[in-house]
Amino acid sequence: MAKAHCTWVGFYQELADKLLPYKNDRAILIGKVKSIYDSVGLPLPKLEDAPLPSDIDPYTVFGLFNKGISDVNRRKIIAGFAYAFGIEADQPDDFDGIPVLNNLNATFYAFVNDKRRGEHDIDNLWSVFEAELALADEDNAANRVAFVEAYGKTVSQFGLGWKLTMGIYWARPNKFINLDSRNRWFMGDMAEAGPAVAEAVPKENDSATVIHDGEKYLAICDAIKSALGSDECPYSDFPSLSDAAFVESERVNKEKKAAAKAAEEKAEENALGDAGVETVRYWLYAPGEGASMWDEFYERGVMGLGWHELGDLRGYETKEDMRLRLLEVCGNGTSQKNSAHAVWQFSREVKPGDVVFVKHGMTELIGRGVVTGEYEYDEDGGYYPNLRRVRWTHKGHWTNDGRFAMKTLTDVTFYPDLVAKVEGYFDQESEAAIEDDPVVELPEYDREEFLSEAYMDGAAYDTLVGVLRAKKNVILQGAPGVGKTFIAKRLAYSMMGVKDPDRVMMVQFHQSYSYEDFIEGFRPSAAGFELEKGAFYTFCKKAADDTDNDYFFIIDEINRGNLSKIFGELFMLIENDKRGSRNKLQLLYSHELFYVPSNVYILGMMNTADRSLAMLDYALRRRFAFFDLRPGFDSDGFVAYREGLGSDRLDELIACVKRLNEAITTDETLGEGFCIGHSYFCGMGPGDATDDKLSAIVEYELVPMLKEYWFDEPSKVREWTDALRRAVK
Repeated sequence: MAKAHCTWVGFYQELADKLLPYKNDRAILIGKVKSIYDSVGLPLPKLEDAPLPSDIDPYTVFGLFNKGISDVNRRKIIAGFAYAFGIEADQPDDFDGIPVLNNLNATFYAFVNDKRRGEHDIDNLWSVFEAELALADEDNAANRVAFVEAYGKTVSQFGLGWKLTMGIYWARPNKFINLDSRNRWFMGDMAEAGPAVAEAVPKENDSATVIHDGEKYLAICDAIKSALGSDECPYSDFPSLSDAAFVESERVNKEKKAAAKAAEEKAEENALGDAGVETVRYWLYAPGEGASMWDEFYERGVMGLGWHELGDLRGYETKEDMRLRLLEVCGNGTSQKNSAHAVWQFSREVKPGDVVFVKHGMTELIGRGVVTGEYEYDEDGGYYPNLRRVRWTHKGHWTNDGRFAMKTLTDVTFYPDLVAKVEGYFDQESEAAIEDDPVVELPEYDREEFLSEAYMDGAAYDTLVGVLRAKKNVILQGAPGVGKTFIAKRLAYSMMGVKDPDRVMMVQFHQSYSYEDFIEGFRPSAAGFELEKGAFYTFCKKAADDTDNDYFFIIDEINRGNLSKIFGELFMLIENDKRGSRNKLQLLYSHELFYVPSNVYILGMMNTADRSLAMLDYALRRRFAFFDLRPGFDSDGFVAYREGLGSDRLDELIACVKRLNEAITTDETLGEGFCIGHSYFCGMGPGDATDDKLSAIVEYELVPMLKEYWFDEPSKVREWTDALRRAVK
């Protein structure tokens, strides 16, 4: 048997009838609403800057169970209303076609201390309510005039506008249409209810005029009602139409979110190639004020977060929505940014597999755990309704010699020294049994995937991999835009077979980069100076503990650093035949015997068109193999990508750039190392290769480069600048 839809209509209409007698008895109505919430065991939502509101309107009463709350609570509240008001209509089996309020704007009036609250605002809302019930019961001229007059007095009050039509619809859904943005989009922009309805629905440029005119609102209701049931508008009533609008908008929103996510992943891929990789994050966490909830959370196997005033955190679309709600319910003169950030991270960013360090105060650690569950909202959780399931691995007391942040939840993932230090406190002697952390499943990545993303032919890839395997150290060199950075991590992943970012590290050399950053050195501390280990030292130690797997250390702009200063005694240790524990050298500061593991590969990147850089140190140069990356305009992958964009302008521009590259290659002062690469034109989807975008690439990326190349030959700059501009016009 098919499920019945819009079963709520009868109940809502009867509740409206039951509310009307309280128009002049609102104090009793407020007490009755409070008793309903007490009877169902739920806290009364904040309706004023006081435990109870001083006044209330019927639409706000409806709004108590028509906003962003769970269906379980919604049914509880409705059952309470049914009992308290003696409603005989069946309680709803569904909520199809019911528009809901934003939790941040859930009353139809401004709070009493708000200057935007008018003296008669709530009286006006009752007048509209009474007028709509009368008009729905008997549609005559007098009742229409009364409704239009009451509507006109009310609609311009703070926070209303189209929102008023939502309340009117709740009370008499078969007579009055809800004209929120979703319905206007569905009926107007999408014309899903037929051209007659689309013509009646106000467009954005005249909606401000229409919304304040009660006669026009009634005319819209009449026009849509007359179209219902026709071939063009197959919906039987307003609730069915509203439900269809909701279903369609949800479908479109899902498609938009999927497209946005795909675009985000694509942008991520175009950066460092980590798309699809689930990396472990590390969090410092305080279990209640003064760690008061730690014992309970440990026993329950959860981590809990307060801010119960927000309700279910999944009901907020953005962090800013959370902050605004916190300002409304907490205030206290602060911006609430830190609080909103914490609840957002707890509900959106913490994920299974993450590690949690539990702290008490700013210097004591009391536990460690691994997150095992997604965000949960416990309606009966009191002050800590926001939960994550955690497998606690340690419980005890460890004193930190530094100070932790005061925040309830802090992401410390990008402080590897701190993470390593804190992990060091938790050993096998702790009170809780230690189990292996859950394995994070890594996405596979192979030669074929590399070739599908990087515009390089298979033979060149095989050569590059063979050289890197044999030499251990390779510098990818090439002109601007040939994809050096794009290729580096993908090459590492393809050789590993999986996207494992824990086995890849990237640093960038610059003029101030030193041995102390790279290997080890003394750094200022509270006690004077401490010896700290550098990036390459730490990475090599990690690789030495995992000899079954390959590790890749990537150095961007390798020719920008003072290489002799940075590498120091490692000039010899990085050679492929000097790897391993049999070849140790004493480090400069610690005097520790150190070696470079044989499973570490070094990938450097060098821009051959940067005239400002000195030649590489010869002692280092002979320890690296050099692999030239060339523009991939003619590669199969790029040709397929370009054809997929379907842009004649782009085709003309690329043809011009290829001719320009020929001129650069034959120029005695430049040569092949100065050619323009293909990556300037990557990352676009169908429809993205517009004239404006291509012109921007020419004007702000290519032309400035030509001025640098031919700074002493302005005629060549003019010649090729004109050629590039003509290609996109």
